[in-house]
Amino acid sequence: MRLVQILIPEGARESIVGSLDDEGIDYAMWAETGRGDFEAVVSFPVPTGGVEPVLSRLREEGLEEDAYTIVQSTETVVSRRIDDLRGRYTDLRISREELVARAAELAPETSTFFIFLVVSTLIATAGLLLDSTATIIGAMVIAPLMGPAISASVGTVLAKDDMASRGLMLQVTGLSAAVATGALFGLLLKETVLLPPVDIRTIPQVAERTSPNFLSLFLALGSGIAGAVSLIRRAGSALVGVAIAVALIPPAATAGLGLAWGYPGVTLAAGVLVLVNLLAVNLSALVLFWLAGYRPELGTYAARTRRRVRAHVAAVVGGIALLSVVLGLVTVASFETGTVEYTTNSEVETMFDDGRFDGLQFESASVDYTITDVLLGNPATVAVVAEHGPNARIPPGVAQDIDDRLTNETGEPVAVDVVFVRGQRSAA
Repeated sequence: MRLVQILIPEGARESIVGSLDDEGIDYAMWAETGRGDFEAVVSFPVPTGGVEPVLSRLREEGLEEDAYTIVQSTETVVSRRIDDLRGRYTDLRISREELVARAAELAPETSTFFIFLVVSTLIATAGLLLDSTATIIGAMVIAPLMGPAISASVGTVLAKDDMASRGLMLQVTGLSAAVATGALFGLLLKETVLLPPVDIRTIPQVAERTSPNFLSLFLALGSGIAGAVSLIRRAGSALVGVAIAVALIPPAATAGLGLAWGYPGVTLAAGVLVLVNLLAVNLSALVLFWLAGYRPELGTYAARTRRRVRAHVAAVVGGIALLSVVLGLVTVASFETGTVEYTTNSEVETMFDDGRFDGLQFESASVDYTITDVLLGNPATVAVVAEHGPNARIPPGVAQDIDDRLTNETGEPVAVDVVFVRGQRSAA
Protein backbone atom coordinates (compact mmCIF):
# COMPACT_ATOMS: atom_id res chain seq x y z
CA MET A 1 0.00 0.00 0.00
CA ARG A 2 1.03 3.60 -0.61
CA LEU A 3 0.07 6.88 1.04
CA VAL A 4 0.01 9.73 -1.49
CA GLN A 5 0.22 13.39 -0.49
CA ILE A 6 -0.11 16.20 -3.04
CA LEU A 7 -0.56 19.97 -3.21
CA ILE A 8 -3.71 21.02 -5.06
CA PRO A 9 -3.26 24.04 -7.37
CA GLU A 10 -5.55 27.06 -7.08
CA GLY A 11 -8.88 26.39 -8.80
CA ALA A 12 -8.39 22.60 -9.11
CA ARG A 13 -9.74 21.55 -5.73
CA GLU A 14 -13.25 20.59 -6.78
CA SER A 15 -12.20 18.60 -9.83
CA ILE A 16 -9.50 16.69 -7.95
CA VAL A 17 -11.81 15.93 -5.03
CA GLY A 18 -14.46 14.80 -7.50
CA SER A 19 -11.97 12.44 -9.14
CA LEU A 20 -11.03 10.92 -5.79
CA ASP A 21 -14.71 10.43 -4.99
CA ASP A 22 -15.28 8.79 -8.36
CA GLU A 23 -12.38 6.43 -7.68
CA GLY A 24 -13.87 5.52 -4.29
CA ILE A 25 -10.78 6.71 -2.41
CA ASP A 26 -10.86 7.92 1.18
CA TYR A 27 -8.85 11.11 1.67
CA ALA A 28 -7.97 13.77 4.17
CA MET A 29 -7.64 17.43 3.15
CA TRP A 30 -6.50 20.59 4.85
CA ALA A 31 -5.74 24.12 3.81
CA GLU A 32 -2.28 24.94 2.48
CA THR A 33 -0.94 28.24 3.80
CA GLY A 34 2.74 28.12 2.95
CA ARG A 35 2.63 29.01 -0.76
CA GLY A 36 0.26 31.16 -2.75
CA ASP A 37 -0.04 28.91 -5.81
CA PHE A 38 -1.80 26.07 -3.95
CA GLU A 39 -5.03 26.00 -2.00
CA ALA A 40 -4.98 22.64 -0.19
CA VAL A 41 -3.08 19.49 0.69
CA VAL A 42 -4.75 16.13 0.15
CA SER A 43 -3.59 12.78 1.50
CA PHE A 44 -5.05 9.41 0.46
CA PRO A 45 -4.15 5.67 0.55
CA VAL A 46 -4.08 3.56 -2.58
CA PRO A 47 -2.68 0.14 -3.55
CA THR A 48 0.78 0.20 -5.14
CA GLY A 49 -0.58 -0.51 -8.61
CA GLY A 50 -3.09 2.32 -8.31
CA VAL A 51 -0.63 5.16 -7.74
CA GLU A 52 0.16 5.73 -11.40
CA PRO A 53 -3.41 5.59 -12.84
CA VAL A 54 -4.82 7.73 -10.02
CA LEU A 55 -2.12 10.38 -10.41
CA SER A 56 -2.62 10.34 -14.19
CA ARG A 57 -6.34 11.04 -13.73
CA LEU A 58 -5.64 13.83 -11.24
CA ARG A 59 -3.27 15.44 -13.73
CA GLU A 60 -6.06 15.46 -16.25
CA GLU A 61 -8.04 17.43 -13.67
CA GLY A 62 -5.40 20.12 -13.21
CA LEU A 63 -2.65 18.60 -11.06
CA GLU A 64 0.70 19.69 -12.47
CA GLU A 65 3.06 16.89 -13.51
CA ASP A 66 5.96 18.29 -11.47
CA ALA A 67 3.79 19.44 -8.56
CA TYR A 68 4.79 18.63 -5.00
CA THR A 69 3.95 14.94 -4.53
CA ILE A 70 4.98 12.42 -1.87
CA VAL A 71 4.44 8.67 -2.25
CA GLN A 72 5.16 6.70 0.92
CA SER A 73 5.11 3.00 1.66
CA THR A 74 2.65 2.24 4.45
CA GLU A 75 2.24 -0.87 6.56
CA THR A 76 -1.48 -0.80 7.37
CA VAL A 77 -4.50 1.07 6.07
CA VAL A 78 -7.88 0.77 7.77
CA SER A 79 -10.63 1.98 5.47
CA ARG A 80 -14.06 0.82 4.37
CA ARG A 81 -13.17 1.36 0.74
CA ILE A 82 -9.71 -0.17 0.67
CA ASP A 83 -10.86 -3.71 -0.22
CA ASP A 84 -12.59 -2.43 -3.34
CA LEU A 85 -9.42 -0.59 -4.35
CA ARG A 86 -7.35 -3.74 -3.83
CA GLY A 87 -9.69 -5.55 -6.17
CA ARG A 88 -9.08 -2.96 -8.90
CA TYR A 89 -5.37 -2.32 -8.39
CA THR A 90 -2.75 -4.98 -7.69
CA ASP A 91 0.62 -4.56 -6.03
CA LEU A 92 2.50 -6.14 -8.92
CA ARG A 93 3.98 -2.90 -10.26
CA ILE A 94 5.20 0.30 -8.69
CA SER A 95 4.35 3.65 -10.25
CA ARG A 96 6.40 5.47 -12.84
CA GLU A 97 7.41 8.12 -10.29
CA GLU A 98 8.49 5.52 -7.75
CA LEU A 99 10.43 3.60 -10.40
CA VAL A 100 12.46 6.70 -11.22
CA ALA A 101 13.12 7.39 -7.54
CA ARG A 102 14.24 3.83 -6.83
CA ALA A 103 16.47 3.69 -9.92
CA ALA A 104 18.12 6.95 -8.88
CA GLU A 105 18.78 5.53 -5.41
CA LEU A 106 20.40 2.41 -6.86
CA ALA A 107 22.99 4.45 -8.78
CA PRO A 108 25.34 5.78 -6.05
CA GLU A 109 27.43 8.91 -6.12
CA THR A 110 30.29 8.69 -8.60
CA SER A 111 33.05 8.64 -5.97
CA THR A 112 31.24 5.95 -3.95
CA PHE A 113 30.63 3.93 -7.10
CA PHE A 114 34.29 3.83 -8.10
CA ILE A 115 35.52 3.09 -4.56
CA PHE A 116 33.27 0.06 -4.26
CA LEU A 117 34.03 -0.99 -7.83
CA VAL A 118 37.81 -0.92 -7.35
CA VAL A 119 37.60 -2.78 -4.04
CA SER A 120 35.31 -5.46 -5.46
CA THR A 121 37.60 -5.88 -8.49
CA LEU A 122 40.65 -6.30 -6.26
CA ILE A 123 38.90 -9.01 -4.26
CA ALA A 124 37.59 -10.68 -7.42
CA THR A 125 41.07 -10.66 -8.98
CA ALA A 126 42.49 -12.32 -5.89
CA GLY A 127 39.69 -14.88 -6.05
CA LEU A 128 40.49 -15.66 -9.67
CA LEU A 129 44.18 -16.20 -8.94
CA LEU A 130 43.35 -18.30 -5.87
CA ASP A 131 40.74 -20.25 -7.86
CA SER A 132 38.27 -19.46 -5.08
CA THR A 133 34.60 -19.29 -6.01
CA ALA A 134 33.67 -18.12 -2.51
CA THR A 135 36.05 -15.16 -2.72
CA ILE A 136 34.66 -14.12 -6.10
CA ILE A 137 31.06 -14.30 -4.87
CA GLY A 138 32.03 -12.31 -1.78
CA ALA A 139 33.48 -9.61 -4.00
CA MET A 140 30.25 -9.41 -5.97
CA VAL A 141 28.27 -8.49 -2.85
CA ILE A 142 29.88 -5.04 -2.82
CA ALA A 143 30.08 -4.53 -6.59
CA PRO A 144 27.78 -1.56 -7.43
CA LEU A 145 26.87 -2.40 -11.04
CA MET A 146 23.15 -3.07 -10.66
CA GLY A 147 22.28 0.60 -10.14
CA PRO A 148 23.84 1.93 -13.38
CA ALA A 149 22.46 -0.96 -15.45
CA ILE A 150 18.92 -0.49 -14.17
CA SER A 151 18.95 3.32 -14.17
CA ALA A 152 20.13 3.40 -17.80
CA SER A 153 17.15 1.26 -18.85
CA VAL A 154 14.67 3.23 -16.73
CA GLY A 155 15.99 6.50 -18.11
CA THR A 156 15.62 5.21 -21.66
CA VAL A 157 12.01 4.01 -21.39
CA LEU A 158 10.84 7.09 -19.45
CA ALA A 159 12.73 9.69 -21.52
CA LYS A 160 14.91 10.68 -18.55
CA ASP A 161 17.97 11.53 -20.62
CA ASP A 162 20.17 12.54 -17.70
CA MET A 163 19.50 9.28 -15.89
CA ALA A 164 20.06 7.17 -19.00
CA SER A 165 23.33 8.86 -19.94
CA ARG A 166 24.67 8.70 -16.38
CA GLY A 167 23.81 5.00 -16.09
CA LEU A 168 25.52 4.24 -19.39
CA MET A 169 28.56 6.35 -18.50
CA LEU A 170 29.00 4.62 -15.14
CA GLN A 171 28.79 1.19 -16.75
CA VAL A 172 31.34 1.92 -19.48
CA THR A 173 33.83 3.80 -17.31
CA GLY A 174 33.28 1.41 -14.41
CA LEU A 175 34.07 -1.70 -16.41
CA SER A 176 37.06 0.03 -18.00
CA ALA A 177 38.26 0.85 -14.49
CA ALA A 178 37.72 -2.79 -13.50
CA VAL A 179 39.92 -3.99 -16.37
CA ALA A 180 42.61 -1.46 -15.43
CA THR A 181 42.41 -2.43 -11.76
CA GLY A 182 42.78 -6.12 -12.60
CA ALA A 183 45.78 -5.36 -14.82
CA LEU A 184 47.56 -3.19 -12.24
CA PHE A 185 46.89 -5.61 -9.40
CA GLY A 186 48.06 -8.50 -11.58
CA LEU A 187 51.30 -6.70 -12.43
CA LEU A 188 51.88 -5.98 -8.75
CA LEU A 189 51.41 -9.61 -7.77
CA LYS A 190 53.38 -10.92 -10.72
CA GLU A 191 56.48 -8.92 -9.78
CA THR A 192 56.45 -9.84 -6.08
CA VAL A 193 56.79 -12.96 -3.97
CA LEU A 194 53.09 -12.80 -3.09
CA LEU A 195 52.29 -15.01 -6.06
CA PRO A 196 54.45 -17.90 -7.31
CA PRO A 197 55.10 -18.18 -11.05
CA VAL A 198 51.88 -19.35 -12.66
CA ASP A 199 50.29 -19.63 -16.07
CA ILE A 200 46.94 -17.96 -15.44
CA ARG A 201 45.45 -19.80 -18.42
CA THR A 202 45.59 -23.04 -16.40
CA ILE A 203 43.59 -21.62 -13.45
CA PRO A 204 40.02 -22.99 -13.74
CA GLN A 205 38.31 -19.75 -12.67
CA VAL A 206 40.29 -17.83 -15.30
CA ALA A 207 39.77 -20.47 -17.97
CA GLU A 208 36.03 -20.31 -17.35
CA ARG A 209 36.03 -16.62 -18.34
CA THR A 210 38.19 -17.19 -21.41
CA SER A 211 35.86 -19.79 -22.90
CA PRO A 212 32.58 -17.87 -23.17
CA ASN A 213 29.62 -19.67 -24.68
CA PHE A 214 25.88 -19.12 -25.02
CA LEU A 215 25.26 -20.19 -21.43
CA SER A 216 27.09 -17.02 -20.37
CA LEU A 217 24.62 -15.01 -22.45
CA PHE A 218 21.68 -16.63 -20.68
CA LEU A 219 23.20 -15.73 -17.31
CA ALA A 220 23.39 -12.07 -18.30
CA LEU A 221 19.89 -12.02 -19.81
CA GLY A 222 18.48 -13.64 -16.70
CA SER A 223 20.31 -11.17 -14.47
CA GLY A 224 18.86 -8.20 -16.34
CA ILE A 225 15.33 -9.62 -16.15
CA ALA A 226 15.72 -10.34 -12.45
CA GLY A 227 17.03 -6.82 -11.86
CA ALA A 228 14.03 -5.25 -13.58
CA VAL A 229 11.55 -7.50 -11.75
CA SER A 230 13.17 -6.81 -8.39
CA LEU A 231 12.78 -3.09 -8.99
CA ILE A 232 9.20 -3.31 -10.25
CA ARG A 233 8.14 -5.63 -7.41
CA ARG A 234 10.49 -4.19 -4.72
CA ALA A 235 12.03 -7.55 -3.86
CA GLY A 236 15.48 -9.10 -3.67
CA SER A 237 17.50 -6.34 -5.32
CA ALA A 238 20.62 -7.08 -3.25
CA LEU A 239 20.83 -10.69 -4.43
CA VAL A 240 20.08 -9.68 -8.01
CA GLY A 241 22.91 -7.16 -7.80
CA VAL A 242 25.26 -10.05 -7.03
CA ALA A 243 24.08 -11.91 -10.14
CA ILE A 244 24.62 -8.87 -12.37
CA ALA A 245 28.08 -8.29 -10.87
CA VAL A 246 29.02 -11.96 -11.42
CA ALA A 247 28.24 -11.52 -15.11
CA LEU A 248 30.50 -8.46 -15.42
CA ILE A 249 33.24 -8.02 -12.80
CA PRO A 250 35.06 -11.42 -12.97
CA PRO A 251 35.45 -11.35 -16.77
CA ALA A 252 36.59 -7.71 -16.59
CA ALA A 253 39.20 -8.68 -13.98
CA THR A 254 40.22 -11.63 -16.17
CA ALA A 255 40.75 -9.27 -19.12
CA GLY A 256 43.00 -7.19 -16.85
CA LEU A 257 45.01 -10.26 -15.85
CA GLY A 258 45.46 -11.07 -19.53
CA LEU A 259 47.02 -7.63 -19.99
CA ALA A 260 49.25 -8.10 -16.95
CA TRP A 261 50.55 -11.48 -18.09
CA GLY A 262 50.81 -10.48 -21.74
CA TYR A 263 48.21 -12.97 -23.04
CA PRO A 264 46.17 -11.12 -25.70
CA GLY A 265 43.97 -14.18 -26.22
CA VAL A 266 42.86 -14.07 -22.57
CA THR A 267 42.14 -10.34 -22.80
CA LEU A 268 40.20 -10.71 -26.05
CA ALA A 269 38.07 -13.66 -24.91
CA ALA A 270 37.26 -12.13 -21.53
CA GLY A 271 36.63 -8.75 -23.16
CA VAL A 272 34.09 -10.29 -25.53
CA LEU A 273 32.36 -11.88 -22.54
CA VAL A 274 32.20 -8.51 -20.74
CA LEU A 275 30.69 -6.76 -23.76
CA VAL A 276 28.14 -9.49 -24.46
CA ASN A 277 27.04 -9.63 -20.84
CA LEU A 278 26.84 -5.84 -20.59
CA LEU A 279 24.65 -5.61 -23.67
CA ALA A 280 22.48 -8.55 -22.56
CA VAL A 281 21.85 -7.15 -19.07
CA ASN A 282 20.80 -3.79 -20.50
CA LEU A 283 18.69 -5.33 -23.27
CA SER A 284 16.68 -7.64 -21.02
CA ALA A 285 16.05 -4.92 -18.42
CA LEU A 286 15.03 -2.40 -21.08
CA VAL A 287 12.62 -4.79 -22.82
CA LEU A 288 11.03 -5.88 -19.55
CA PHE A 289 10.44 -2.30 -18.38
CA TRP A 290 8.84 -1.52 -21.72
CA LEU A 291 6.66 -4.63 -21.66
CA ALA A 292 5.61 -3.75 -18.11
CA GLY A 293 4.01 -0.63 -19.54
CA TYR A 294 6.40 2.09 -18.42
CA ARG A 295 6.18 5.07 -20.78
CA PRO A 296 6.61 8.85 -20.54
CA GLU A 297 3.28 10.42 -19.61
CA LEU A 298 3.28 13.16 -22.22
CA GLY A 299 2.24 12.01 -25.69
CA THR A 300 5.03 13.79 -27.59
CA TYR A 301 7.66 12.26 -25.33
CA ALA A 302 6.00 8.85 -25.64
CA ALA A 303 6.22 8.86 -29.43
CA ARG A 304 9.84 9.99 -29.39
CA THR A 305 10.75 7.48 -26.70
CA ARG A 306 9.11 4.64 -28.62
CA ARG A 307 11.33 5.38 -31.60
CA ARG A 308 14.38 5.70 -29.35
CA VAL A 309 13.70 2.44 -27.56
CA ARG A 310 13.27 0.61 -30.86
CA ALA A 311 16.56 2.02 -32.15
CA HIS A 312 18.28 1.21 -28.88
CA VAL A 313 17.01 -2.37 -28.87
CA ALA A 314 17.99 -2.84 -32.52
CA ALA A 315 21.51 -1.56 -31.85
CA VAL A 316 21.98 -3.75 -28.79
CA VAL A 317 20.60 -6.84 -30.52
CA GLY A 318 22.92 -6.15 -33.46
CA GLY A 319 25.89 -5.88 -31.12
CA ILE A 320 24.97 -9.10 -29.33
CA ALA A 321 24.47 -10.88 -32.67
CA LEU A 322 27.89 -9.77 -33.86
CA LEU A 323 29.63 -10.83 -30.67
CA SER A 324 27.61 -14.02 -30.59
CA VAL A 325 29.63 -15.25 -33.55
CA VAL A 326 32.49 -15.66 -31.08
CA LEU A 327 30.17 -17.28 -28.55
CA GLY A 328 28.91 -19.65 -31.21
CA LEU A 329 32.41 -20.72 -32.22
CA VAL A 330 33.41 -21.28 -28.62
CA THR A 331 30.18 -23.18 -27.88
CA VAL A 332 30.73 -25.51 -30.84
CA ALA A 333 34.40 -25.94 -29.92
CA SER A 334 33.50 -26.70 -26.29
CA PHE A 335 31.01 -29.33 -27.42
CA GLU A 336 33.65 -30.83 -29.70
CA THR A 337 36.29 -31.08 -26.98
CA GLY A 338 33.81 -32.66 -24.57
CA THR A 339 32.67 -35.15 -27.19
CA VAL A 340 36.22 -36.18 -28.08
CA GLU A 341 37.17 -36.62 -24.43
CA TYR A 342 34.08 -38.69 -23.61
CA THR A 343 34.39 -40.84 -26.74
CA THR A 344 38.09 -41.43 -26.17
CA ASN A 345 37.66 -42.72 -22.62
CA SER A 346 34.74 -44.92 -23.63
CA GLU A 347 36.27 -46.40 -26.78
CA VAL A 348 39.76 -47.03 -25.41
CA GLU A 349 38.41 -48.86 -22.38
CA THR A 350 36.15 -50.93 -24.64
CA MET A 351 39.09 -51.91 -26.87
CA PHE A 352 41.01 -53.27 -23.91
CA ASP A 353 37.97 -55.01 -22.40
CA ASP A 354 37.10 -56.95 -25.57
CA GLY A 355 40.49 -58.69 -25.55
CA ARG A 356 41.92 -56.97 -28.61
CA PHE A 357 45.19 -56.34 -26.79
CA ASP A 358 45.76 -59.68 -25.10
CA GLY A 359 48.01 -59.48 -22.07
CA LEU A 360 47.51 -55.75 -21.56
CA GLN A 361 45.46 -54.14 -18.81
CA PHE A 362 43.95 -50.66 -19.32
CA GLU A 363 44.99 -48.17 -16.66
CA SER A 364 44.03 -44.68 -17.82
CA ALA A 365 43.55 -42.38 -20.77
CA SER A 366 43.92 -38.60 -20.90
CA VAL A 367 43.02 -36.18 -23.66
CA ASP A 368 44.74 -32.88 -24.39
CA TYR A 369 42.32 -31.08 -26.69
CA THR A 370 41.47 -27.45 -26.08
CA ILE A 371 39.09 -24.99 -27.69
CA THR A 372 42.07 -23.35 -29.36
CA ASP A 373 43.05 -26.70 -30.91
CA VAL A 374 39.55 -27.10 -32.34
CA LEU A 375 39.50 -23.60 -33.82
CA LEU A 376 43.02 -24.00 -35.29
CA GLY A 377 42.43 -27.55 -36.55
CA ASN A 378 45.10 -29.13 -34.35
CA PRO A 379 44.73 -32.85 -33.56
CA ALA A 380 43.75 -34.12 -30.14
CA THR A 381 46.61 -35.66 -28.21
CA VAL A 382 45.63 -38.87 -26.41
CA ALA A 383 47.90 -40.49 -23.81
CA VAL A 384 47.04 -44.09 -22.86
CA VAL A 385 48.64 -46.01 -20.01
CA ALA A 386 48.54 -49.82 -20.22
CA GLU A 387 49.94 -52.38 -17.84
CA HIS A 388 51.53 -55.71 -18.82
CA GLY A 389 52.90 -58.64 -16.88
CA PRO A 390 56.63 -59.31 -16.40
CA ASN A 391 56.85 -61.78 -19.28
CA ALA A 392 53.98 -60.58 -21.44
CA ARG A 393 54.54 -59.80 -25.09
CA ILE A 394 53.55 -56.30 -26.11
CA PRO A 395 51.44 -56.57 -29.27
CA PRO A 396 52.54 -54.33 -32.16
CA GLY A 397 50.47 -51.44 -33.51
CA VAL A 398 48.54 -50.68 -30.32
CA ALA A 399 48.85 -46.91 -30.77
CA GLN A 400 47.83 -47.07 -34.43
CA ASP A 401 44.82 -49.30 -33.69
CA ILE A 402 43.62 -46.85 -31.05
CA ASP A 403 44.27 -43.94 -33.43
CA ASP A 404 42.22 -45.53 -36.21
CA ARG A 405 39.33 -46.35 -33.86
CA LEU A 406 39.19 -42.86 -32.34
CA THR A 407 39.51 -41.11 -35.69
CA ASN A 408 36.62 -43.17 -37.04
CA GLU A 409 34.40 -42.62 -33.97
CA THR A 410 35.06 -38.91 -33.38
CA GLY A 411 35.62 -37.74 -36.93
CA GLU A 412 38.57 -35.70 -35.67
CA PRO A 413 42.32 -36.21 -36.17
CA VAL A 414 44.11 -37.61 -33.12
CA ALA A 415 47.68 -38.37 -32.10
CA VAL A 416 47.97 -41.35 -29.74
CA ASP A 417 50.81 -42.09 -27.34
CA VAL A 418 50.72 -45.40 -25.45
CA VAL A 419 52.86 -45.88 -22.35
CA PHE A 420 53.42 -49.46 -21.22
CA VAL A 421 54.16 -50.11 -17.55
CA ARG A 422 55.20 -53.43 -16.05
CA GLY A 423 53.00 -54.60 -13.20
CA GLN A 424 52.67 -57.49 -10.77
CA ARG A 425 49.67 -58.79 -8.91
CA SER A 426 49.54 -61.04 -5.90
CA ALA A 427 47.65 -64.33 -5.91
CA ALA A 428 44.02 -64.23 -4.78
